[in-house]
Amino acid sequence: MEEADARDFPFPYKPYPIQEQFMQALYGALEHGKVGIFESPTGTGKSLSIICGALSWLRDHEAKRKQEADRLLQGDMGTSLNSSSSSTVSIPPLSSAEPDWITDFVQKKAERDLVSKLKDEELRRKKREERLEMIRNNSQLKYALKRKICEDDEAMKLLQLPVDHQGEELKDHEEEELIVAEYESDDESKTKNKFSCGDDEDDLEEEHVTKIYYCSRTHSQLSQFVHEVQKSPFNQDVSLVTLGSRQNMCVNEEVRRLGSVQRINDRCMEMQKNKHDQRPKGEVDQGKRRRGVSKAVCPYVGAQGLQTLRDSVLGAVRDIEQLLSLARETRSCPYYASRLAIPPAQLVVLPYQTVLHEGTRRASGVQLKGQVLIIDEAHNLSDTLSCIHSSELTGAQLCRAHSQLTQYSERYRSRLKAKNLMYIKQILFVIEGLLRVLGGKVGQNPHSQSTQPATELLTMNNFLFKAQIDNINLFKVHRYFEKSMISRKLCGFIEKYAGTGVTSHTQTQSDKKENRRTEGLNRYLQALQTSQQPDTESPPGLQGAADDRELAASPMMQIEGFFMALTNTNTDGRVMLHTQGSVAVSSVKFLLLNPAVHFSQVLKDCRAVIIAGGTMQPVSDFKQELLFSAGVEAERITEFSCGHVIPPENILPLVLCSGPSGQELEFTFQNRDTPHLMDETGRVLSNLCNVVPGGIVCFFPSYDYSRRILGHWEASGVLARLSSKKKIFQEPKKANQVEQVLNEFSRTIQRCAVDGGVLSGALLFSVVGGKMSEGINFSDELGRCIVMVGMPYPNIKSPELQEKMSYLDKNLPHSGGRSPGQALIENLCMKAVNQSIGRAIRHREDYACIILCDRRYSRPATLAKLPDWIRAHTRTHTSFGPAFAGLRRFFIEKKKQQQL
Repeated sequence: MEEADARDFPFPYKPYPIQEQFMQALYGALEHGKVGIFESPTGTGKSLSIICGALSWLRDHEAKRKQEADRLLQGDMGTSLNSSSSSTVSIPPLSSAEPDWITDFVQKKAERDLVSKLKDEELRRKKREERLEMIRNNSQLKYALKRKICEDDEAMKLLQLPVDHQGEELKDHEEEELIVAEYESDDESKTKNKFSCGDDEDDLEEEHVTKIYYCSRTHSQLSQFVHEVQKSPFNQDVSLVTLGSRQNMCVNEEVRRLGSVQRINDRCMEMQKNKHDQRPKGEVDQGKRRRGVSKAVCPYVGAQGLQTLRDSVLGAVRDIEQLLSLARETRSCPYYASRLAIPPAQLVVLPYQTVLHEGTRRASGVQLKGQVLIIDEAHNLSDTLSCIHSSELTGAQLCRAHSQLTQYSERYRSRLKAKNLMYIKQILFVIEGLLRVLGGKVGQNPHSQSTQPATELLTMNNFLFKAQIDNINLFKVHRYFEKSMISRKLCGFIEKYAGTGVTSHTQTQSDKKENRRTEGLNRYLQALQTSQQPDTESPPGLQGAADDRELAASPMMQIEGFFMALTNTNTDGRVMLHTQGSVAVSSVKFLLLNPAVHFSQVLKDCRAVIIAGGTMQPVSDFKQELLFSAGVEAERITEFSCGHVIPPENILPLVLCSGPSGQELEFTFQNRDTPHLMDETGRVLSNLCNVVPGGIVCFFPSYDYSRRILGHWEASGVLARLSSKKKIFQEPKKANQVEQVLNEFSRTIQRCAVDGGVLSGALLFSVVGGKMSEGINFSDELGRCIVMVGMPYPNIKSPELQEKMSYLDKNLPHSGGRSPGQALIENLCMKAVNQSIGRAIRHREDYACIILCDRRYSRPATLAKLPDWIRAHTRTHTSFGPAFAGLRRFFIEKKKQQQL
C-alpha cells in the first residue's frame, strides 16, 4: 500500500482529496486481490475515481507482466522462476535423493516450457495491439486466411444450436430442427460429443486478456459510466465493450416489435437456426415441395459483418446508443458482435444479471477466473442476488407447459430416442406434481379448477415430498434441459403450430384411438384460449391472432429455471405455495434465503471484487450475510468510506419529533392514519413551502399510505393550501411517464424563479422505493428540500420476509442485543431512506435541507445507520419552532451568498 500511496493518477481535472484517497485505496485493493467495500456519496465523482484508479492499475499490471516476460526471455531465468508474482509454471518438487542430472533436466525443461509460453503470449499480445492500432487509425484490415477462417467458425459457433450429426438423416427436413438429439446421460463423453459442434474450442476461442468487469443495475447507469470513460484520460487507450440484452440491443425492427423479452429471444434464436439450416442452392429445387413457407433469416448476423463491428467496438469507446447507431449503418448485430469482443476487451460493462447469474454468465462468454469485478450501486446486492435466483410459476403456466410437452412427445415419439422419452416423462411427472400441490390436475382448464385461498411455506425437502417428486434426480433433469435444449425445441414446435390445433398436424385417422389423450389436451388448449376472453368475441384476423401468439408462448423456459432452483440445498431456500381462487392464478415460488451460496463462486474466481455504492451502510450486516457466509476470510476484506465534497454549511439534516401545533410525529402502523397526524404533516409541509425556494420532494413510506394521506388532504383542503404556494406533482403510475413528469416539474421551477409570482416553485410527492427514489437527480433548484414522512419499514406480515428473518436468526450470530432478523428489518428501512435522501446533493456547490419527520429517527441506533456525511450534521428538534427558525436561517444565508 505504501507504493500506491505516492502514486499519481491520470485525471481529467485536479481531483478532490477524497477522490485521490478513493483511487489509492482502490489501486491497493486490486493489487493485493482484496474484496473491497467502497462507499462514496453520489456527487463526489465516484465513477471517475473508479475508472482512473482501476485502469491505472490495469495499465501498470500489464506493464509489470511485460517487463517480467522480457526478463525471462532475456535469460534471467533463475531469479524470475523463484518469483511468486511472475512464474506461471510450477516446478514439481524433487526428492533430495534424485541425481543432480535429473534435477537439472527438470529445471531446464520447466525453463524452456515457460519461455515457449511467454513467446506465444508476447506474439499474441503484439498481434492484438497491432490490430487495435489499425482499427483506431481506420486502416484497411487484412487478416491471414487461417485467422479469418477461425473467426468465421467462432462466429458461427456462437450462433449455432446443437444438432445431431451422427444419426440418420430425417426425412422431414422441415421438422428436423425440432427433434432433440440423442442423449446418453450416463456417458459424459458421449453426451459431450452428441451435443457439441465438433470443433476444437481451444483452437477457436480467443484468449481472454486481463480485464475489468464493471456492472451496475440499469442500462442508463451503464451508459452514464461509459460517458465518464469517454471523458477520462483513458478514452483513447482502453478497449471497452458494453453488453446488454437482446431487447436492448436488437436492431432488427421486425424482432423488436414483438415487445416481450421472451418472444424477442425466441424469435432471434429461431432466425439463427433458420440461417444454419439453409441448404446449398443445388438442393433448393429438391426441397421446394417440402418447404411451404420461406423461413426468415436475420440479415444482421453475417460473420464478416460481425467481425467488422466487433473490431469497431474495440477501436473506440461507445455506449449502447452509439453502438446501435453504428450497427444500423453497417447492418450488423450488436448483440452478437459485443460478445465476440469480450476476450480481447480490457473493460467490459454489463448489467447485474449477466455477471451474477452463472447460467447467463456462461452463455454470454463472461469468464471471471483471475479477473477484476467491480459491482456498482451495490447497496441492494443481497436482495438483487435473491431476486435473480428466485423463481415463480403459476398454475396456468404449468398446465400449458404440460400440454405442450405432451403434444411434442406424441408428435415425435417414433423419432425420439429412449433416453429422451425417459427424461421428457420425468419432466411431465414433476410438472404434474407441482400442479398437484396447487390443487390442480393436468388436462383440465386451470381457470375452472377452484382452490381455497391459502399461503404455505415449505422447506425444500418437505416440498419435494409433498409434490411426490423426491424420487426424481433433479440434477440430471436440469443437465438434460441444458444439453438437449428441449425448452428452445419446444418453443420452435409451438411457434410452428401456434393457433392451428397441434394435433391436427400430428395425428392420422389410424392412430387417433391411441392418442385420445392428446386430442383431449388439444381441446383443453382451445378451451383455455377462449376462457382468456370470456366476454368478448374477437374477429378471427385481429384479436384472435394476438391471443394465439400469447397462448403459443411456451413457459418451458420458466419451468427450466424453477427446476434449477429446486436443486438448491434444503437450508438455502424455501418454497411458497400461494393458492387463490383458481389454479390458473395460484403460484408456486422458490425463495432464495442464502444469496451467499451463489455469490461464493464469483468471489472465488475473481482476482479482486470491488463492491461500491453511494450508501453502503450498515456494512457489518452486509459483510456477515454476503461475504463471511460465502467463505471470505476477514483478512481479504478491505473497507473505504469517504465524506462528501460539499462544505458542511451546505447541508441541513433535521429530525422533527413534533409539528407546529405540538402533535408528536410518530408514523407507526397503529396511528399513522389518524386525522390529527395527517393534518399535522400537512401543516409541516405548508410551513416548509413558505421558506424553501425551488423544489421540495416529499417521500411517503408506501403507495398505499400516499393514496390515503393525499385523499385526506384533498378532502380537508390541505392540498388547496399547498397548491397556492407551490405547484403540486405526483409520482406517475407508469414508468414511461416519469420523464414527462420530471420535465414539467423542472420547467415549473425554472418559470417560477424567473417570473417571481405567487408560486415559489413545485412540490413533488413520491414514494420510497418507487420510481423516483433511485437513479433520479434532484440537483440544485429541483431539490432544495427532501422530506421523509415516517419510516418505510417493510411489511412484517409478509411470509417471505418472516421466513428470511427466521433463516437469519438461525444461521447468523446475534450482536448488539438484537437478532439478525430484527436487524434485517431496520437495515431494509434505512437503506431505502438513505437512497431517497441522497437524491438532493449532487455536486460540490449544491445545497439542500433534509427533513426526517418521525420521532424514531432520533434514536441513536437509527441515526447510526445514516451515511457519515449526513449523520455528522444532523440535528434533532423536539419542538417545531427552533427547527423552523434554523431552516429559515439556512435559506436566508444561501440567498445572501448568491447575491454577493
